[in-house]
Amino acid sequence: MPPTPRRSTILEVARLAGASKTSVSRYFGEERDRLSPSLQARIAHAAGTLGYQPNQMARGLKGGRSKLLGMLVADIRNPFSVAITHGVEQACRQYGYSLVVCNTDNDPEQERQHLDLLGAYQVEGLVVNASGSPERQLHTFISQGTPIVLLDREVDHVEAEVVGLDNHLAIDMALEHLVDQGYQAVLYVSEAPQQSSTRQKRLARFNHTTEQLGLIHSSSLLANSDGTATLQALSDFLATHQQHACAVLCGNGNATLTVTRLFQQLDLSLGKIGLMGIDELEWCALISPGITTLAQPTDAMGKTAVQCLMHRIAPHASSMPAALSFSPTLIERGSTQR
Repeated sequence: MPPTPRRSTILEVARLAGASKTSVSRYFGEERDRLSPSLQARIAHAAGTLGYQPNQMARGLKGGRSKLLGMLVADIRNPFSVAITHGVEQACRQYGYSLVVCNTDNDPEQERQHLDLLGAYQVEGLVVNASGSPERQLHTFISQGTPIVLLDREVDHVEAEVVGLDNHLAIDMALEHLVDQGYQAVLYVSEAPQQSSTRQKRLARFNHTTEQLGLIHSSSLLANSDGTATLQALSDFLATHQQHACAVLCGNGNATLTVTRLFQQLDLSLGKIGLMGIDELEWCALISPGITTLAQPTDAMGKTAVQCLMHRIAPHASSMPAALSFSPTLIERGSTQR
């Protein structure tokens, strides 16, 4: 076997550049601007020639800063989680931070384990899309001075900024659109609301607003991935309200995918039976005649979450965002055109 290549050292870079070790350290740290342009050029050339890469973890820990942000995601398979993680990662990069992402799979025990892991990594801030109620551990982070931002879901008794969709506005927009399109009866399909303040708020708002609008309404909770219970609920709803124009409103992307499959299974005509979902998914435009959605501004939400953290970590580098609650965008397609 060939020998493992040896890592170049900061001292070797300094010798080749004709500079001090302190200058090289400043070049790879936050004091690069204190060096002259010619010295910076010599150090860059020397580092490139030697293939030198600084150990950022060691540098950060030595200075009391890991340059890491942590993120807990309740379900990485959820399209919303994928999109929001992309937004958070992009924002981290802008601030010169790396992101450690932990998927909890909606398992409170995994959530506790991941929080212990992120604590061991000494993350400087934490974005939490909670799957359980990790109050005790989050309070530990807060007591140690680590800022926390809650993403999409609240956690009881934890005082922190909550960045997410304006859920009341989203439900109201969806129902007003369906009414404008002439639908008179609406079935709401959601994943189980336990452990998710967002699902609870959307379901409660649905019941409230349908009453206000005088709509016939019902709801079905997804009990399993194949949607067996919802298949029966959908069939019963349509059979009961044959004399009315019926539509289905889906509470998130996973629900939209399940219900779309049920429409195909029951050979239902999109539009004649309305279908609308919260969360824009790439395939929604591909299912003829297209599925109407409410798109969340996930990149802006992710950036805002990181900006909140950076305001706590380095107030001079980032101001506090003006808004933490976001409006969705209606993307109208054929599935809600009667």
